[in-house]
Amino acid sequence: MSSSTARKKSSVYKKLQQLRSVTNSTAVNKTSIIVDASRYIGELKDKVDKLSQETGNTSQNPLPMVTVETLEKGFLINVLLEKNCPGLLVSVLETFEELGLDVLEARVSCEDSFRLEAIGGENQGNAEGIDAQMVKQAMMQAIRKWDENSQQD
Repeated sequence: MSSSTARKKSSVYKKLQQLRSVTNSTAVNKTSIIVDASRYIGELKDKVDKLSQETGNTSQNPLPMVTVETLEKGFLINVLLEKNCPGLLVSVLETFEELGLDVLEARVSCEDSFRLEAIGGENQGNAEGIDAQMVKQAMMQAIRKWDENSQQD
């Protein structure tokens, strides 16, 4: 057996022992350790689901992710929510209008999650004096407003 093969076996053995330790497994062979780890992961997932239900949080990632980057003449805006959000696009576009930004380019997906990547440019100079932080705050406010309205329906 070459030293490289021995090192690989040793590395795999160490990793299996770490997995065994982390999952509190008493198994001794590879297959049993992996089966125990799989069960352990399932138990953790059940705990997360139960905690989510107890807190009234049905989504594992309910918070929106909003990033805004300053471009030469405008902003690159990314919005991601891990759920389908009917009507959110309208709120986001209204916010663009309120900020004085024109949508120069956009990609939107609303199937299983809401994803928006848009470039907003200044609308005849009406967006003077706004910065990326202001745009981000306005997007977050639009999402909160949409969320409040959708909860009432």
